Amino acid sequence: MIIENVMDRWKAAVDAHDPEGVAANFTEDAIFQGLRPYGVGRAAIAEYYDSQPIGLKAEYEVLETRRLADDLVLGYLNVDFSFTDRPTLDVHLSVLVKGDLIAHYQVSRLR
Repeated sequence: MIIENVMDRWKAAVDAHDPEGVAANFTEDAIFQGLRPYGVGRAAIAEYYDSQPIGLKAEYEVLETRRLADDLVLGYLNVDFSFTDRPTLDVHLSVLVKGDLIAHYQVSRLR
């Protein structure tokens, strides 16, 4: 349930093109790997999402979760990013959630 709560907030901010809102779902020192070179911290995350096109939307499905400790949950998801002007991008996403914030985010393109 914690993964869905965090990812619902993340999705709402992505869909609203709210880079600061997206970054607020991450820890201050989060490691973030999108489809460009990685960044660390909320400023890098906000910058990444600010560069995304208007109209970007995210749909996700949680594939697996593992509770690693009382306040640490690993999630593995499928995410479809849709655009207004190009085909949908299908990726896999691993997140490590500490408390109710994402501490690590790793996107992989498997196709």
